Amino acid sequence: MNDIKLQIGGKDVAAKNGATFQRKSPITGAVVSTSAAASADDARAACDAAAKAFPAWSALGPNARRKFLMDAAGKLRAHSGDFSRLCVEETGAIAGWGHFNTGFAATLLEEAAAMTTQVIGETLPSDVPGTFAMGVRQPAGVCVGMAPWNAPVILGVRAIAMPLAVGNTVVLKASELCPAVHRLIVDCFNEAGLPAGVVNFVAHSAADAPAVVEALIAHPAVKRVNFTGSSRVGRIIGELSGKHLKPCLLELGGKAPLLVLDDADLEEAVAAAAFGAFMHQGQICMSTERIIVTAGIADEFIKRFIAKVKTLQVGDPTKGNFPIGACVDAKTVDHVKALISDATAKGAKVLTGGTGSGGAFFEPTVVDGVAKGMRIYGEESFGPIVGVLRARDTEHAVELANDCEYGLSAAVFSRDINTALSVAQRIDSGICHINSPTVQDEAQMPFGGTKASGVGRFGGKAGVAEFTDLRWISISTKHRHYPI
Repeated sequence: MNDIKLQIGGKDVAAKNGATFQRKSPITGAVVSTSAAASADDARAACDAAAKAFPAWSALGPNARRKFLMDAAGKLRAHSGDFSRLCVEETGAIAGWGHFNTGFAATLLEEAAAMTTQVIGETLPSDVPGTFAMGVRQPAGVCVGMAPWNAPVILGVRAIAMPLAVGNTVVLKASELCPAVHRLIVDCFNEAGLPAGVVNFVAHSAADAPAVVEALIAHPAVKRVNFTGSSRVGRIIGELSGKHLKPCLLELGGKAPLLVLDDADLEEAVAAAAFGAFMHQGQICMSTERIIVTAGIADEFIKRFIAKVKTLQVGDPTKGNFPIGACVDAKTVDHVKALISDATAKGAKVLTGGTGSGGAFFEPTVVDGVAKGMRIYGEESFGPIVGVLRARDTEHAVELANDCEYGLSAAVFSRDINTALSVAQRIDSGICHINSPTVQDEAQMPFGGTKASGVGRFGGKAGVAEFTDLRWISISTKHRHYPI
């Protein structure tokens, strides 16, 4: 069993009040991790430690910070097997998901390392004679990163990599569903030799979340907040950040549409749709939740798609190499079943799946005839289910894609690139891919959404802007005349 401690100021510590919480396997129900359960006092102590470490870390040269981050990337890769095991134990993921998470998280650190020398300002024209004006980017201070469970290594690293690269110190708040995974990230930074207090770690029980989160956001030293998770919780984080006047980057829920137009390459569209809908049991913010198919090819696409989906076998990831593992908990299965029940009662049809395999296991499910008024039409499922919407034509497909409160990722399949690009530009989402799946990411890309999918962008130069302060600094070289 995994025994998880907090890390505050470079020391592994128990919660001040001695509290702990347990994470049980979604596969077996057995306890797999016991973690210290931070209180608001622990959260404040972690912020204090980060504030104490900030002056020295922010003054460190960019190439010194780069080396630390590159070394941490190497430590992540060295622990790939450990990360994979913990992802299986705590979240029910297949082993390959854990390995992929680790490899991509390492590239996030490498990209962040490359950006240490790209914190670039500019000179600005001034109307004041003899004045030299500059726009200067500087580290903001302490940054709080709140990471979810679904891509735990990627999103845990993303929450802190760029803040560290540009000279901030950090507090990583773990998900209560994968405290061991998130703690191992911190251990990799420790192995890379980062100074004490630069990276701090808190985990908490679900019951303590409100107090811990507000303590983190309210702390005077905290200058930036980032959160990845549900839109419901994101709204709370955004409200608290606004209350305390803290800039907040939010990457939230999604209901990604994949549009298949009449001239699409159906083989490519089917492969992308199956991957996007069912990779990691559909528990990815970019997961394809709506397949919008135009009338001319709808029946043929669906026939091929169902044939593909039926090849995706569900199984216990501890007992074999299956493409589909367990959902994070039985509640997810219950939610999916409720969506199916509502949809079928209102005229939709289940084309494959829909029964469940027991516990947290649920087979890939396709629901045809999805229409407005059904819960599955607009509600994020975050599970192994996808709805098919039939569009009259391309214009109707765009209309259906935009008829949603979310706007994270989207995809368009068409052999006519001009048409596809026009459609992509009209879809209200932060991300849109042409002839490739909704689920994809690269470390250097501006990643984020619109509408209920969040505000702000991770990645590359966009990330530099999010986690630095832009200051106006001027130098006067001539005597100035003043009117009084």
